[in-house]
Amino acid sequence: MISPEKAVMFRNRLVKVFRHMSKSAKKQGLSCYRIYDHDLPEFPLCIEKYEDWLYVAEYRRNHHMELAEHEQWLEGCKEIIAEITGVAATRIVLRTRQRKSNRQDQYQKLDDEQQFIVVREQGLKFRINLTDYLDTGLFLDHRITRAMVREVSEGKKVLNLFCYTGSFSVYAAAGGADEVISVDLSRTYLKWATENMELNGLYDPNRHSYLHEDVKQYLQTLPAGYFDLVIMDPPTFSNSKRMEDFLDIQRDHPVLINQVLTAMKPGGSLYFSTNFSRFQMDTEALLNSTVKDISRATTPFDFTGKLNRFCFLIKKNG
Repeated sequence: MISPEKAVMFRNRLVKVFRHMSKSAKKQGLSCYRIYDHDLPEFPLCIEKYEDWLYVAEYRRNHHMELAEHEQWLEGCKEIIAEITGVAATRIVLRTRQRKSNRQDQYQKLDDEQQFIVVREQGLKFRINLTDYLDTGLFLDHRITRAMVREVSEGKKVLNLFCYTGSFSVYAAAGGADEVISVDLSRTYLKWATENMELNGLYDPNRHSYLHEDVKQYLQTLPAGYFDLVIMDPPTFSNSKRMEDFLDIQRDHPVLINQVLTAMKPGGSLYFSTNFSRFQMDTEALLNSTVKDISRATTPFDFTGKLNRFCFLIKKNG
């Protein structure tokens, strides 16, 4: 159970951030955005709004509460969240959030409710799932990066590596890309990615390919000088049994990026992103390229000061 004093503290903080975030989202025409992210140590929650649903994830911690007491505490939080946001408690999904140690964790199913909802972002539609997986299917922090990709995709050959549910692929297709190839290790996410493309009326099997491949192996098969635009948002670490080798992004990124640069046309662009908080880009190891850190430029308003990821725009020199 939440003490009255702490309940007031949480309520006041939530009122403040919800007012600010909802106002900013309305100005930008957004219906999916993050409201709250561990603002108060006593309430280690992440709250995201997906149209008329809320996804509330509690960060894993040692809370020193018995099971029944913890459930009461969660219900108390839920009541306050429903009160402040105006979202019905029946449309608030509670989850426990934990750091993913490898790619397999992301693929692990937590439930099998198969409850998908369709949300809109910047004129496009996406299927998300708030109950069955660790992530919802749409990473809100890459909203600006996706818009950048759409702006430069017209007439381009685009490669989306570690494509997850294919949101970047949808944006590229919406921007008029001539060809979009999406690659991932999970058939589940490739199917989801295809459905997202179909949902927007963009799917063309002659122009859009979804490949079930280990990216590290796939990159070795690519022809030189083929792609104009590449998106690569790899896991920090992966030791999936489906891979021939494990992936350590700090160790492996120079090789991966150089292989991508070889497959790109002169003047081509690579958007490279990583959630590894201690990542250091080894620019000296990269061949014939110009690297620009666009982490701040791609940080949305609802993640300002709280986003632990890097994003780089890497251009292949002509």
